[in-house]
Amino acid sequence: GPNELRPPRGTPECLKFARQLAGGLQCLMWVAAAICLIAFGIQSGQGDLTSADDLYLAIALIAVVVVTGCFGYYQEFKSTNIIASFKNLQATVIREGHKEQIDADRIVVGDVVEIKGGDRVPADIRILSAQGCKVDNSSLTGESEPQSRSPECTHESPLESRNVAFFSTMCLEGTATGLVINTGDRTIIGRIASLASGVGNEKTPIAVEIEHFVDIIAGLALLFGGTFFTVAMLIGYPFLRAMVFFMAIVVAYVPEGLLATVTVCLSLTAKRLASKNCVVKNLEAVETLGSTSTICSDKTGTLTQNRMTVAHLWFDNQIHAADTTEDQSGQSFDQSSETWRALSRIITLCNRAVFKPGQENVPVAKRDVIGDASETALLKFAEVTVGNVAERRSGCPKLCEVPFTSANKFQVSVHAAGERLLLVLKGAPERVLERCRSVLLKGQELPLDQQWREAFEGAYAELGGRGERVLGERGVLWVQRIPEQLPGDGLCFVGLVSMIDPPRASVPAAVRKCRTAGIRVIMVTGDHPITAKAIAASVGIISEGSETPEDIAARLRLPLEQVDPRQARARVLTGAQLQDMEATALVGALRSHPEIVFARTSPQQKLLIVESCQRLGAIVAVTGDGVNDSPALKKADIGVAMGIAGSDVSKQAADMILLDDNFASIVTGVEQGRLIFDNLKKSIAYTLTKNIPELTPYLVYITASVPLPLGCITILFIELCTDIFPSVSLAYERAESDIMHLKPRNPRRDRLVNEPLAAYSYFQIGAIQSFAGFVDYFVALAQEGWWPPLVLGLRPRWEDIHEQELQDSYGQQWTFAQRLRQQYTCYTVFFISIEMCQIADVLIRKTRRLSLLQQGLLRNHILVIAIVFQVSIGCFLCYCPGMPYIFNFMPIRFQWWLVPMPFGLLILFYDEVRKLGVRRHPGSWWDRELYY
Repeated sequence: GPNELRPPRGTPECLKFARQLAGGLQCLMWVAAAICLIAFGIQSGQGDLTSADDLYLAIALIAVVVVTGCFGYYQEFKSTNIIASFKNLQATVIREGHKEQIDADRIVVGDVVEIKGGDRVPADIRILSAQGCKVDNSSLTGESEPQSRSPECTHESPLESRNVAFFSTMCLEGTATGLVINTGDRTIIGRIASLASGVGNEKTPIAVEIEHFVDIIAGLALLFGGTFFTVAMLIGYPFLRAMVFFMAIVVAYVPEGLLATVTVCLSLTAKRLASKNCVVKNLEAVETLGSTSTICSDKTGTLTQNRMTVAHLWFDNQIHAADTTEDQSGQSFDQSSETWRALSRIITLCNRAVFKPGQENVPVAKRDVIGDASETALLKFAEVTVGNVAERRSGCPKLCEVPFTSANKFQVSVHAAGERLLLVLKGAPERVLERCRSVLLKGQELPLDQQWREAFEGAYAELGGRGERVLGERGVLWVQRIPEQLPGDGLCFVGLVSMIDPPRASVPAAVRKCRTAGIRVIMVTGDHPITAKAIAASVGIISEGSETPEDIAARLRLPLEQVDPRQARARVLTGAQLQDMEATALVGALRSHPEIVFARTSPQQKLLIVESCQRLGAIVAVTGDGVNDSPALKKADIGVAMGIAGSDVSKQAADMILLDDNFASIVTGVEQGRLIFDNLKKSIAYTLTKNIPELTPYLVYITASVPLPLGCITILFIELCTDIFPSVSLAYERAESDIMHLKPRNPRRDRLVNEPLAAYSYFQIGAIQSFAGFVDYFVALAQEGWWPPLVLGLRPRWEDIHEQELQDSYGQQWTFAQRLRQQYTCYTVFFISIEMCQIADVLIRKTRRLSLLQQGLLRNHILVIAIVFQVSIGCFLCYCPGMPYIFNFMPIRFQWWLVPMPFGLLILFYDEVRKLGVRRHPGSWWDRELYY
């Protein structure tokens, strides 16, 4: 229809990670499977069916590709929830003099529509008439207070003017009639949605790391495979056999289990975050949040409680702090003054808000109220401080009232108080003061002289400077009858009440934690700059003692134009100032001011701020709940939407949703993101180590011409069976130090797989494992009668199917079938050797810097279970009947289990020495080359 808003177009984010991760490695496995099938087909044509290794290997590789691919797709699909952007609205229109109810998507420009409290505005409309109409623009402009609507044009900007109401905003109270001026994609909301759809999806840091890792592994696998193929051809192997060597090298070098390992690690962390109120839509977002160096946070509902609350009171010429905690657990002020009793009476009676029925057992702070935000705040404040408001109101029933309007800016109500009448008034402080001739001080009425007016002005300025909305409260006027018109003066001024949307209790500590972790927090809001600055100062975004250019000008008593903004540590920039700024000037401001707040910003400006931060090399996280935040949420490296107050559009654009709308949950996400990067690095280091003991048997097999020490099927059991669980168990490892005291990871320098990791895994720990495997291999052969000098160069005769009387070192004759069983025994022995050494390898991967004694060997219960599982699988494969005929595993002697154990102890000791050097000599050559 004409008013149909099309959701942003683009490629869905779901399944992208599975494609990026699996692409390169799965292609290699498909090629290897194809080679295996060709080899098996040729052998079948030649009648050589004595071994089905190639068929088994092809089936296993295809199964790996299908299972891990499907698993990755399933995990991504399960954690992705594409949310519908908009739902159909109903609207009341006046056509040809008749009112009718139609679907909002049938509205056209020129229609006259009516809205009332509780309705959503069905299109962008220009107000023709209004009666007490207020709308909630928080999702569009970030303003926490309801905005009144009237026919008067009050500002050049449509977003600021009162005579325009916008599509999808909520009418809170009153009624209005308006003329439709924009529909569908031409509305403000539609333009923002189009702006969001035009933002491209950037690669996340973990996606870049995975691609980098896949490139390295694929390149090395093809390099080694091609080298072995060439060497095999040069020394006389048939082409088909050389191709099988190539395939075996690829299988040995490619960590097939890593596909499932990485996906499981990310999924487990996503599940852990979900239990802490962080729902991850895209698995890649788990790690991206850990790499974050800048957080651009919205104010309303994220840093603040998203509810107006009484913050301070001024009476008896003193400012008193009210309890603004979320659970009303803070300290209260002294309530013994007679002036307070008069002020509390005005707050209670001059208030139209009421609690919804049936909430007697609900805490006051969480009760639903019928009324606007300011009166709701006053009602809850009165309920907490003076007791049952309904009971107090019943003692002074309301007789008549003059409601608050934008014209008079005050509210008056008259109540029965015994034989006399009580008139009370509240409103804008300047309107209240002009109707007073006296002031109440500790219960005594004193003349309102110039000194008191100056005290009033000072208190008003101080409270307003804190970003608080100030109301004047006055009374008490006792009258004998209800006045026909409001008296022009003669009332007694009682005090001031200021309100603010207070910060959440957990936010200041979370901001401090971000500072400690080297993360910069920037506030980007559509609210007033004074309010934004006050909230930023209260939560620590602007630290104590930091000055803005305005503060420096006031301190030095200089015009603002004479102050160099670069001298100020903090700065508050408005949307109007950003309009006059070049992109380079904004980047310069972000670089010059460590503490910066943006107020009165538009969606385009929020997007520009994110892009400027990214130009400085920052990994940017953006939090928001409104439609106006959606372009920035999508452009950011990770967008975080609010689950309670967030709009559907913001949730769709974001990568993560906070179920509790709490900024502190983001810090939890940063911790988990950093931890998962560390644990992924440990898991990859563990997984890569066994590539060398899987590769060297083929190297020795070709160059030294010995019986094959390790079969392809055996390698796949290592990759996909015994090593999967220990690798995944490292995802449960706790942080080895306070990771929130480290600077954010530099994506250009701190890679997931770097040179020290590869060198340590391949050429040090991997070399020890290879040596252990060959020692066990030659011991097993020697105990069966084949001494090492005889084994060298024995491969051609060993594999000759027609050689049925091959003699060993003791002169015993071996048939081909007996030799084949002995070869399977060698496979099993080498397999057990790798498995025993991998137990030591997974233990050393628990930490990269701390000693195992500091970390604790048994604190990760999942890892302990994984080791038990690994040993149990090894025993099952060795001693389960039928394994020699199915998977080429043979029962082996107990002493062959013991041979690799000294090498496992050597790995543990060697790694402890490495960690000790890293701790003792930070920044040295030892640290640079051996700390991965």
